Amino acid sequence: MKTINYAIYLLFLTAGVIIYSGCSASSNSVRYKEKPDEKEGKSPTVRFTSEDDKKKDNSNNSADNLDGEDLPVEKSNIDISSLVNKDDPNNEFSTVKEKMLMDIIKYLNTPYKFGGNSKNGIDCSAFTQKIYSDCISISLLRTAQDQYNEGTPIEDAGELRFGDLIFFDTNRNIKPGHVGIYLGDNLFAHASSKQGVTVSSLTSDYYLKRFMGGRRIEELYGSNSLSK
Repeated sequence: MKTINYAIYLLFLTAGVIIYSGCSASSNSVRYKEKPDEKEGKSPTVRFTSEDDKKKDNSNNSADNLDGEDLPVEKSNIDISSLVNKDDPNNEFSTVKEKMLMDIIKYLNTPYKFGGNSKNGIDCSAFTQKIYSDCISISLLRTAQDQYNEGTPIEDAGELRFGDLIFFDTNRNIKPGHVGIYLGDNLFAHASSKQGVTVSSLTSDYYLKRFMGGRRIEELYGSNSLSK
């Protein structure tokens, strides 16, 4: 009888150990279970705690934090050398005009550099600023937005004259986003973010749709500059 009772005791003891071990293993497997992303070798999913956090994360990778111009890639520079010696029936072709054109030609193909202001690299507003300063000693403000508030507004493209600053809506966050110098014959010189300093046609679809107007710096047409 004692032998039977002892056998039953061992049986219950063994069963208890097995059950306890099984529960412990199950508990550990749940407690330390890998997340699906980690188990599959994927990066954990990023969860934003608010819309502001989401905006901050997107802004870190957004091209809009840089110079936001989205200018087209054009096939080639337009030759403006003929404008230097072009006959001018209205006697407007002054020495200053020739000098501006020659300096613009010297800058052609200068690489674009946001914040740059030399022939090693230059942006659009620095280009207009340098041409005005070097050729006719007129000091323009540094940015396209500031230059847009200088001089006399020219709303109609048909009223543009040589040397007028012309502005374009090329940046969804900053207006205007781009500036160039009008040369006549619907041509303008500018520092393009895609091609560097180049000459483009104002009648191209891209620029025609984004034209915001011009600004005439009246000092350019003084007695020592361009005649009226």
